[in-house]
Amino acid sequence: MCTVCGCSKGNVKIEGRTPGGVKFPYRPHHAHSHDHGHSHDHDHDQHHHVHAHLAPASPADQAAEHQPTLSQQAGGAALHYGQGAAHAHAPGLSQARMVKIEQDILSKNDGYAAQNRQWLRDRGIFALNLVSSPGSGKTTLLAETIRQLGSDTLVYVVEGDQQTSNDAERIRAAGAPAIQINTGKGCHLDAHMVGQALEQLNPADDSLLLIENVGNLVCPAAFDLGEAHKVAILSVTEGEDKPLKYPDMFAAADIMLLTKIDLLRHLDFDVDVCIANARRINPKIKVLQLSSKSGDGMDLWIDWLLLAMNDAQLVKQREVARLRQQIAALEQQLQERR
Repeated sequence: MCTVCGCSKGNVKIEGRTPGGVKFPYRPHHAHSHDHGHSHDHDHDQHHHVHAHLAPASPADQAAEHQPTLSQQAGGAALHYGQGAAHAHAPGLSQARMVKIEQDILSKNDGYAAQNRQWLRDRGIFALNLVSSPGSGKTTLLAETIRQLGSDTLVYVVEGDQQTSNDAERIRAAGAPAIQINTGKGCHLDAHMVGQALEQLNPADDSLLLIENVGNLVCPAAFDLGEAHKVAILSVTEGEDKPLKYPDMFAAADIMLLTKIDLLRHLDFDVDVCIANARRINPKIKVLQLSSKSGDGMDLWIDWLLLAMNDAQLVKQREVARLRQQIAALEQQLQERR
């Protein structure tokens, strides 16, 4: 995964609030090498982030470099690199070093995610992190969702891609404010990026925030952005076994949207087998089938969103009521002491 291979290094840019606005450089938390062997936090250009500073691989580390498991499968031999403690492989790193790097990076991300979640909860904003492989129809689904929700529902979108602002422009054309994050060489969004995007986007209280992650069914599984739910989007053109091939993502998701069902009559795709595979990985995953093109199933998706938004708003209202009661009680105590 990218927390150990270093592919998150790159020139991240987050748009200004307005279309065509000036982009500014973003310094992500990432792992890079120095001549000492420890991890710590520090700031660059006022953006706080964590580095896992790596000592050059020692002869012992090189000797401990993870070796794959060789197995015989029905069609022939297979090399499995995911059975070590890190469940991954990086040349020149032992499993113990990879685990340490991943723990350092993810713990820092979790801190930012908790801040994002509290910020969203305080404002009654319901946030979803939409993840999929490239070409699943995420952006088309978001644009249709915005159109069907209509002007009565405030929707904001954070778009993640390695390059271009094409998707953000499509979302704006559909009628919702959007901000583009370009991750450079990075293959996922992280909580720090999203926190900075929220400062620029400034979503209204009681609104819906949709975060379209970079197209990738691997790394986004590990990064909490502060969302209420991860939503895995799988199109019927991708094959029923995707949940088994990328189990971490479907284990992390609470909802699976099976998209492009209008194409089913042209494909040899077994919906029941696909859902069964997803529930082998995550028995509690909720599944909705829909098509952005034909509109089939969109009503259930829209109803679910509205109900979840209402729940988020009720949580905020209850918290506001609780705080007001506390203030009233404190004011009463103050009056009694005068």
